[in-house]
Amino acid sequence: MSFEASSLRYDENGLIPAIAQDAADGTVLMMAWMNEEAVKRTLNSGKVTYWSRSRQAFWVKGETSGHVQELVDFRYDCDRDCLLLLVRQTGPACHTNRRSCFYTSVKNGVESELMAPEAN
Repeated sequence: MSFEASSLRYDENGLIPAIAQDAADGTVLMMAWMNEEAVKRTLNSGKVTYWSRSRQAFWVKGETSGHVQELVDFRYDCDRDCLLLLVRQTGPACHTNRRSCFYTSVKNGVESELMAPEAN
């Protein structure tokens, strides 16, 4: 059965959330948005491409930083309204220079930082 990007359920802005996870160790790296064209570009190139809501433009992860995401597997959930991208991450995934964007934990009402930025 062939896949059509149009078969996914996008929100009223034509976007779908995409979670990037390290294919090797399962670390959840980041969440960003894709539109139908970003999905197509990602599947065709193997380079993860997102849609920037603030810039209203496509961005290929790592295009300027060198911290690229190579697509290993493209998955969607049972409702077809959320994506899971298994990737091979080069360098940190977060713009704060951390491996993951999910570096803050809250336990018993107290915030704690789980990882420091990587050294340049």
